[in-house]
Amino acid sequence: MLANVRSRRIISLILHLVSGRSSAWLERLVWDQEAGGSNPLAPTSFVEATASPCITNLTLVQWLGVVYCEGKLEMDSKYDVIVFGGGTAGAIAAVQAGRAGARTLLVEKNAMLGGTMTVGGINAPAHFFAWGEQIIGGIGWELVRRTLEETGQPVPTPEFTRDNSKPKHLSMDKAIFAALCDQAVLDAGVDLLFHAMPAGVAFEDDIWTVTVCTKSGLERTCAKTLIDATGDANVVSLAGFELVRPEVVQPATLHIHCSGYNVQELDFDALRAASEKAIAAGELRTTDISWNDNGPEGFLERRGHNANHLRAAGAETSAGKSAAEVEARQAVLRMYRFFRKQPGLENFRVDWICSEAGIRETATIKGKSTVTVADYESGKVHDDAVCYAFYPIDEHLNDGKGINWRALNQNVLPTIPRGALLPADSRFLLVAGRCLASDREANSALRVECPCMAMGQAAGAMAALSAQTGVDPEELPLDDIYSLLRKHGAVVPGDVTVSTELSDAGNPLKADTR
Repeated sequence: MLANVRSRRIISLILHLVSGRSSAWLERLVWDQEAGGSNPLAPTSFVEATASPCITNLTLVQWLGVVYCEGKLEMDSKYDVIVFGGGTAGAIAAVQAGRAGARTLLVEKNAMLGGTMTVGGINAPAHFFAWGEQIIGGIGWELVRRTLEETGQPVPTPEFTRDNSKPKHLSMDKAIFAALCDQAVLDAGVDLLFHAMPAGVAFEDDIWTVTVCTKSGLERTCAKTLIDATGDANVVSLAGFELVRPEVVQPATLHIHCSGYNVQELDFDALRAASEKAIAAGELRTTDISWNDNGPEGFLERRGHNANHLRAAGAETSAGKSAAEVEARQAVLRMYRFFRKQPGLENFRVDWICSEAGIRETATIKGKSTVTVADYESGKVHDDAVCYAFYPIDEHLNDGKGINWRALNQNVLPTIPRGALLPADSRFLLVAGRCLASDREANSALRVECPCMAMGQAAGAMAALSAQTGVDPEELPLDDIYSLLRKHGAVVPGDVTVSTELSDAGNPLKADTR
């Protein structure tokens, strides 16, 4: 029976292609080999398929009975799922929704997917492993693993994390990662639109009407479910739901790379004295060259990598973000002018700067539940947990004098609840990424790239299921969410068991901060 259904649908698709009606859109035809069923959103006949909205660039893939239409670089009039923000949460969310059979659009304001990992230059996503186990997997891990393999780097195993509360970051090629993200999104049948951002959203009759600001003007579309992965809860704000805006937020960092000097030949005592004099004269700021008000040694040893701070109040808005970007480049100019005057740094140069500053904290949503630092540090397993997380408390202080850093205790394994991804009083709306409902200390750990990937995949799965069933994300059976996530390689709460016995190894003392 299944083979006959497949045959009829493949024949319908072939008839469509040879008919010359290439402007008609064929919904993806994805069959679940294991379940023996079909994608509930796919058309069952040639007539139904050719009555659907427009698509170009059809690609047939026949592998284990799968046939689908490749995503395109434009926007249609309606979708099952729209994801705003193509960072480490949004790109993964879009791939998951697309692979689950949902007609999906991904809208990204920049020219590249990957967010902080690529545009922000922090190409070290943190920790897929904890206490000797893989605790985050799925699509994010797939893309990181493929990047490492593509560039000839070894793929690590969980073992090196067994007794280590702060394992080493996995550094990788950000350009290759960005290209693989493009490929994964389009291969999942997701439509992708760069240089665009949300301008308005409204929910009526169980449908989201969306206005997108593109380079050529405002365009409208609609969707059954939205995912806000902007990092700043911009969609949630446009929808009129409450945000939490702390009075003080963590400082931002502009990632740069410097060269033209030999670290071993520098006199750091003299450089520190010179920097103190320049700071007193108003020519330099401590945060231009240091996180900890301790002179330029760390900055120069790291060649500027993730080594400066700048205040970034209100960066969830265009005005606030503009102010942060201008200040970031002014900080680079002050630093450059200072170093070029110092012995041993006469040939100092800035090889490149990232196109935007890395923002650590802006607004968060008021959620249907909230992750507190007590929840996080105790490893609370929430009743509606949808993924694991693992990172130390890592709050960069806005006064430029260090970091509030605390390692997790041995074998603590935090979880993220579904309710923290759902804005209070909303329907068919999810968030993924650093704007989840969480207090400031918990957010300082949850904001990093690896937990954002896990949240993104969970949100993408819930959005697809909601669009397909008409059931709000809050009411979806957890077993259905877990089943879909596991099918796509994710690790879900309950899949990992760690020993409760403390190890003699203890926790490392040195922090590798973000």
